[in-house]
Amino acid sequence: MPFLPVNFQTQISLNFSFGLEYALMVCYDTFMKKELSLTTKKRNSPFRYGFGMFGTSLAINMFRGRATAFYVGIRGLTMESLALITLVYTFLDVIDNPIYGILSDNTRSRFGRRKLWLVIGAPLFAICFIFFYAPPETLSYNGLFAWGMAFYFITGTLDSLINANYGALFPELFPDEKVRTKTNAIRQTAQLFAMVIGIGLTPIITDAIGYIPTAIIYGVVSMAVILYMAFGVREPETIKMEKAKLIPAILSIIKSKNFWIVGFANAFYSAAMGLVMAAIVFYVKYALGLGSLQETILLGIVILVAVFGVTFWSALARKFGSIPIWRAALITLTVAFLPLFFANSFVTAILGAICVGIGFSGCISTMDLLGAKVLDEDYARHGIKREGIFSSTMGFMNRLSGLFVSLGMFLASRIYGFESGDNPGTRPDQAAKFLLCLFPMALAAVGVIFTFFVKFNEEELKRARAALEAEKAELNPENKPYIEIYG
Repeated sequence: MPFLPVNFQTQISLNFSFGLEYALMVCYDTFMKKELSLTTKKRNSPFRYGFGMFGTSLAINMFRGRATAFYVGIRGLTMESLALITLVYTFLDVIDNPIYGILSDNTRSRFGRRKLWLVIGAPLFAICFIFFYAPPETLSYNGLFAWGMAFYFITGTLDSLINANYGALFPELFPDEKVRTKTNAIRQTAQLFAMVIGIGLTPIITDAIGYIPTAIIYGVVSMAVILYMAFGVREPETIKMEKAKLIPAILSIIKSKNFWIVGFANAFYSAAMGLVMAAIVFYVKYALGLGSLQETILLGIVILVAVFGVTFWSALARKFGSIPIWRAALITLTVAFLPLFFANSFVTAILGAICVGIGFSGCISTMDLLGAKVLDEDYARHGIKREGIFSSTMGFMNRLSGLFVSLGMFLASRIYGFESGDNPGTRPDQAAKFLLCLFPMALAAVGVIFTFFVKFNEEELKRARAALEAEKAELNPENKPYIEIYG
């Protein structure tokens, strides 16, 4: 609801949450009573929370990773038109992320602040995601453009709602840094498996059954996993906490140097990998002269290498700290694009894919750890829990990558004459290498520069985490589920 005034939206969300919770409570009591009785004394499961990222990533990876292949390569939309859609959505994201964050922080319900919105957002996202890949064949070019833009916006903003709440739960549920690192490794591994399917296997699946059935399967599975995770989360007590206010929160974000450093580094890295996922179809086709099978293999290698690399990079982060390993990962990713650029065969392209996978795994293993540090820093300085607005705004910085992806597409169109799959221009091989190698390498290099300016007061962060644990112990001495505390 980005078009509504913030205060009005907040009031709507609070009233709606208190009304909806009773309906949801019936389902919760029916299906989760047994689990509550078994887990009353247990902490939140890192596995169950981490597995939730499979749900938040599966459909959205197809949504972002295959949009170019579908709308440009199959339906004939020009590269400039798709770039315009992603560009306009970037500015919409500026509005919706802070709004969803403040709604999440200020929600009070039997389910906590985050769970309610996850339960609401998951089915709506699944429906809109399916419609995004189901434009009627009878649409004119302008009609196709309007359809793509409408459902890109709606699907994207629902993804923002889900991730604002899912991301906020991470530092909130796991304040201990060692547990946080373990949990992050689990959820990033889940994300990578989602990428194996959502991006790597999607070309084969869509060739076999089509885009609409694939979207239905991915949408339903994503919704089911998100709901499974959401109903297993036991949020800490929030009733006595001060409600977050939008303007002070935004001012705090603006004043946080580390937020901007980490946010922009994340945006540049995400844009680099976003271009890899979007442009690999053209790289394989025009630079290597191969087909969808080789595309799937290359993507699969990138992601599988990343899966196995998460444990390695996470161990390094635990031993040496997240910041130096974060920097090393971005440097590795930057250099890794060179082998892909000079590859002249499928074998040499595989070697390049392995290098990219190594750098990619390091980035995903450390990036969220830095984001969590930013949240800890805000709590340490202000004493207010506002993970929602910080996480959602960090999510916007991540989606700012869409601006750089759009820029890459625009430059490929202008420099190399690459317009669409129907009109690839006279130098499609060079355009593909520009999109997959040169521009992503430049983006990752800028991300490296940002890493040299980040600095946290570790003693301040330790005191904040200790205060959080003490607060949780005072409010919930028996570690009971949230629902029992509230009632």
